[in-house]
Amino acid sequence: QVQLVESGGGLVQAGGSLRLSCAASGRTFSSYTMGWFRQPPGKEREFVAHIRWIGVNTYVADYADSVKGRFTISRDNTKNTVYLQMNSLKPEDTAVYYCASSTDCSGSGCRSIRAFGSWGQGTQVTVSS
Repeated sequence: QVQLVESGGGLVQAGGSLRLSCAASGRTFSSYTMGWFRQPPGKEREFVAHIRWIGVNTYVADYADSVKGRFTISRDNTKNTVYLQMNSLKPEDTAVYYCASSTDCSGSGCRSIRAFGSWGQGTQVTVSS
């Protein structure tokens, strides 16, 4: 089981930025699909972004429409860490953000919560208006 620990959440004003980090255990981190999901207050957990391996040193990222152009997912395999850079934050981005890992999803299937077997504890992001 992969252990995931998120950090970087906090309170920010609308229009501001935050960067979330997720440190992972595991010797084969570079092959994992890493994802970010969020759960707004009173709502279900939803897909935000993922980054998956598609070939030698090649990764592809995918984003929910609600964050496309504002959020950027990246990874540093030397540090076993995935990041979520969040810019132009809006009050509706307020949620608990979760990092997750998958070893066997592909394509649009990597948008599904069920595709991810390991999860972090979550980090709160609050955007004030």
